[in-house]
Amino acid sequence: MISHHTTRKIKSDCPKSATKFALILKMLSVIYKMVQDNTYATKRDIYYSDTLLFGSQSVVDNIVNDISCMLKIPRRSLHILSTTKGCISGNLSYTEEDGTKVNCTCNATAVIVPSNVQGIRNVITDAKFILIVEKDATFQRLLDDDFCNKLSPCIMITGKGVPDLNTRLLVRKLWDTCHIPIFTLMDADPHGIEIMCIYKYGSVSMSFEAHHLTVPAIRWLGLLPSDIERLNIPKDALIPLTKRDQNKLASMQKRPYMACQPMWKKEMEIMAASKMKAEIQALMSLSSDYLSRVYLPNKLQFGGWI
Repeated sequence: MISHHTTRKIKSDCPKSATKFALILKMLSVIYKMVQDNTYATKRDIYYSDTLLFGSQSVVDNIVNDISCMLKIPRRSLHILSTTKGCISGNLSYTEEDGTKVNCTCNATAVIVPSNVQGIRNVITDAKFILIVEKDATFQRLLDDDFCNKLSPCIMITGKGVPDLNTRLLVRKLWDTCHIPIFTLMDADPHGIEIMCIYKYGSVSMSFEAHHLTVPAIRWLGLLPSDIERLNIPKDALIPLTKRDQNKLASMQKRPYMACQPMWKKEMEIMAASKMKAEIQALMSLSSDYLSRVYLPNKLQFGGWI
C-alpha cells in the first residue's frame, strides 16, 4: 500500500495561494449545496459548470482530491462521482442504488462499471475467480471467445489501461463480497506492472483512500516475462525496452512493497536482463486463440500465478 503523502500549505493572505484558496472555497460551496439537496455530480459536470473559473479539468481533479484528503473522507461522501470507463462481464448480477437490476452474463457486450459502486446490493455470483484484464482489446477478444463460460464461471473486469476510481472500488467490493481469487492479465512491460500495482497497492494520487481501493490478495497471472522464453514467443513479436522503460523498471524494483514480492522482483529482473517487453497480443504469434484456448486454461489449472 502507498503510505506517503504530499502536504501542501495554502494561506488565504498569501498572493501565490489566493487563487487556489478561492477555488477551494468555491468547490466547498458546490459540495455543500449538493449535500444539502442530496444530489450528485461528476468532476466533469463541475468543470463544465464554470469552465472560465476552473480553467481546466485537472484543476478540478486536484481540488477535489485535496478536499477529500483534507477532510479524510472518500470522494463519494462529497457527493462527487467519477466518470466511469471500466467494463465488467461474466457470472454476476446485482441491483443498483436506484433499484435497477443488472445482469453481467458474459456475451458480446460488456456492462459499464456503475458510477455508484457503494450503492450496489444483492450481489449474486457463482464465479470461481475474477480476472482483471489490462486492455480493452484483450477483454473484448476474451468476450468474443466466450472465455467466461468455456473454462469455469468467472468475472472479467477491465479498467481500459490505468483504472478509474469506480473500477478500483468495484474490484475491492467484489473481493470483500465474494471472497474468491483475483488474478491480473497484463502486458509484460513496466506499464502493465504499474497498473497491476495500482490495483494491489494503490496510487500516490489516491494514497489517502488506499485502504478501501486496494486488494492485497491480487495475483499476477500473466503475461509473465518468464513466459516469453518458456513459450518460445518469436523475437519479432517482442519490443525493445526504451530508456524510459528501463528507468521505470529500476524505480519499481526499489519500492518498499516489492521486498515482500520476491517472485515479482525476479520477473522484473528477467525483463531488465532481456531488455525486451511483450504485449499480450504477442501470444497470437503462436495461434490466434492461444490466449483463451491454451494459455489461460493452463495457467489457471496448474497454478501459474505469482
